[in-house]
Amino acid sequence: MPNIVLLNNVDHKDLRVITRHGAQFGDRQMWATTFPSEFRDVQACYPIVFRKTTDGLGFEPVALFGFQEEENLFLDGARWDAPYVPLMIERQPFLIGVNGSELMVHIDADSPRVSRDEGEPVFLPLGGNSEFLERASSMLLSIHQGLQGTPALLSALLQHELLESFVLDVELNDGSQNRLVGFYTINEDKLAALGADAVAALHRAGHLHSIYMVLASLSNFRMLIDRKNAAHA
Repeated sequence: MPNIVLLNNVDHKDLRVITRHGAQFGDRQMWATTFPSEFRDVQACYPIVFRKTTDGLGFEPVALFGFQEEENLFLDGARWDAPYVPLMIERQPFLIGVNGSELMVHIDADSPRVSRDEGEPVFLPLGGNSEFLERASSMLLSIHQGLQGTPALLSALLQHELLESFVLDVELNDGSQNRLVGFYTINEDKLAALGADAVAALHRAGHLHSIYMVLASLSNFRMLIDRKNAAHA
């Protein structure tokens, strides 16, 4: 279980963060949450799909790394084999907390990335923020602001009934069968059938751009299958 605490330069003055990747740091995961303002970067490397939230009441967009739980086909030992790493992965072990209108940096004190002996220092010797912490804070702010755009996009998709569930059956080179289920994507037929007024409204709100980024990202399934074949070779 995570141990989320408010970051401060007294209790955490000697804290360091290990930034390399690896299964031991929690990087062996199938997907990570993303958001509309990140879609352009994400779609260059990963399929963007939608999943139901854990409460079952809504949806969230995610970058897909594999076809089954705890499978990350981009994880190569201590290296993340892609030119862009989604911010929800990069920000670990930091989180942002909100107290009224104030945003505060928190940390998972029990994260395997947290160390006293190795990694990037969080604070300077006299207590100031390190460059590493400043970058992390900027990243958290981008995530916080980016997530604010998700509800409006999802509302528009649901209003126009543009989300549909899909099943992807994959036969690997070795003959093994794999099936991806439980995710949703854009219904292209319904998108193409939208009237001019609906399309114009989606464009004005910036949602049309996000929709096309999602559709463009689906070509990455071919690359994901290639990675799966390589892992099985």
